[in-house]
Amino acid sequence: MVADELARRACAERGLAPPDDVLPMHLLTIPETDIADLGSIIAAALAHSPAARSLLADLEREQHIPETAVRDYYDRNRDRFLTPEALRRGVDPYDDPAPADIQPYEDVHDGIARELRHAAARRAFFDWLDRAREDVEYAEGHEHPGDPTHQDHEHRH
Repeated sequence: MVADELARRACAERGLAPPDDVLPMHLLTIPETDIADLGSIIAAALAHSPAARSLLADLEREQHIPETAVRDYYDRNRDRFLTPEALRRGVDPYDDPAPADIQPYEDVHDGIARELRHAAARRAFFDWLDRAREDVEYAEGHEHPGDPTHQDHEHRH
């Protein structure tokens, strides 16, 4: 609830349209792998808060990924770009595959840039939430069980 309220305030400050509260509550399903990457608090905020999702989308639009970063990612992760034929043949991506076994940079460029922009937006969201929560004071006994600033952060409600 706190993350939702903070996200609503951030959306208002950014001039983003307020989330539509008239519609029935919509739960976004977050894949388990994303929960591991995001952490449970942020995953819950994104699953339950249209404002948090709006803010994340806005942060993603703000991210600029330099061409050098896209190229560097491609060069360092060639194993991710084996062609389907190379995969069927069992080509070892770490054993100097033939150039024909790797998808051309031009074919995968947009996907890499999108993935890097998405990751950068998540980092920006984490940073925003950390800064936004700095001034939040919880009523005694209602601290979040996962809040490491609370002396008894492993308690359960």
